[in-house]
Amino acid sequence: MASQRLDEFADTLKRLIQDNEVSLREEETGRVLSNQDGILLLSGLSGCALNEVVLIGPEEVQALVLVLRESSIGAVALGAYDRISEGMSVTRTKKTFSAPGGDALMGRIINVFGDPIDGKGPIEIDHWSQVEAAAPEVMERSSVDEPLYTGILAIDAMIPIGKGQRELIIGDRQTGKTTIALEAIVNQKGRNVNCVFVSVGQKNSTLFQLFREIERVGALDYTTFVVASASDFPALQFLAPFVGVTIAEYWMKKGRDVLIIYDDLTQHAIAYRTLSLLLNFPPGREAFPGDIFYLHSRLLERAGKLSEEKGKGSITALPIIQTQADDISAYIPSNVISITDGQLFLKTNLFNSGQRPAVDLSNSVSRVGGTAQQAAIKSMTSALKLFVSQYFELIEFSKFSSDLNEESKKTLALGARILPILRQSPLKPYSPQDEVLLLHLISSKLILEIEQVEWVSEVCKRVLDAWRTHKLYETLSLNEKVSMNVKDVMTQLFRSEYRSFIVSSAS
Repeated sequence: MASQRLDEFADTLKRLIQDNEVSLREEETGRVLSNQDGILLLSGLSGCALNEVVLIGPEEVQALVLVLRESSIGAVALGAYDRISEGMSVTRTKKTFSAPGGDALMGRIINVFGDPIDGKGPIEIDHWSQVEAAAPEVMERSSVDEPLYTGILAIDAMIPIGKGQRELIIGDRQTGKTTIALEAIVNQKGRNVNCVFVSVGQKNSTLFQLFREIERVGALDYTTFVVASASDFPALQFLAPFVGVTIAEYWMKKGRDVLIIYDDLTQHAIAYRTLSLLLNFPPGREAFPGDIFYLHSRLLERAGKLSEEKGKGSITALPIIQTQADDISAYIPSNVISITDGQLFLKTNLFNSGQRPAVDLSNSVSRVGGTAQQAAIKSMTSALKLFVSQYFELIEFSKFSSDLNEESKKTLALGARILPILRQSPLKPYSPQDEVLLLHLISSKLILEIEQVEWVSEVCKRVLDAWRTHKLYETLSLNEKVSMNVKDVMTQLFRSEYRSFIVSSAS
């Protein structure tokens, strides 16, 4: 009897063990040694990796590991650091910080954690990727051979940008750097280019105006904003560009073209310097840590164009750098200039003189964009570059001598008429067909027929309106040089509209 009961007990015990399988979970834990306004010193976690996310306390506040020492670990809190106290347990996640991906992000404004901050409800995220990822290998890339039009004549003609290129926008504050980036976004409407705008360290009031303007012109539908404002922790400002490029990489790997704006990497560098000094990194030039160059290079190297085998997707990066007194030889500006494929240099004196965009054409360059320029535009840009350079040379010369020959006077007259054409209103980009017409008016010197410089803008506006309704406007092939027949049509349109302008002005 006792033996039977013992067997029944054993069977019951076996059944209970089978029904309630115990799974073992291995965790590596440590402790918080100190918390100084979110700068954490941790013990334990001997297997922890750099840039790994750890969870602290019962509320699992996230922190990012930035320093590995033999006896301790330095980390920065990514959340409410006032809820972290000494002695709290710390658990490894064995993962770096992650960012969302997917089409649900288009038209939304998110923070670094992927949470929406636009008041439009939650976002259904079905894909997360770690923000620390290797850039595409050399053999996985393709050459830059497709143009990315900004809609700005001066840039598309003389400093062209190609898909997969990294073109720096650099200049003092209040010179129109962000406006150029926004115009590039606006011009991608209907061109199957997804846009990501990363805002680092900007004021909330400035961001609100920016969002409203983008929404007003209908560019928000294909744009994702990643925001780490001036009121956010430096750690979040440090992570924001990496979150943005991770979102862009999701689409690039799907074979799509992406334009990403970093506004701006100067604030990003300052945030990283703040973290580094608080974590006792040895300071270098201008108190920046020694790996600041590597920080920006590993970020910007993730832009590029993939090969056909990898889907032919691309990320075009337009990082923004703010200078002081036009000093491009400072540490951060010179670093990013050496990393990128060219720069658009904006000058304060040009901006104050009314030139928009205030691009210094003599100091701006695009090292790879010229190979992506389409034949219709490329065939006309050499004349524009020559005319503009000659004009500015003669302007300097005329300051010291008033004795100019007829050819020099003609060059000055031509240059004076070119500048109003290069001057554009904000967020009103030109189409490539518009640019072909304007370049024809310049290269053929037709604008010299306009008697007064003040008339140039209005006459060109009238000619553009007439050109946009012409049947050749939509059928114009941008991949071929402009034929004489098309040039004759554009010439006739100019002279016809100029005559009607003269008549209307006289009446």
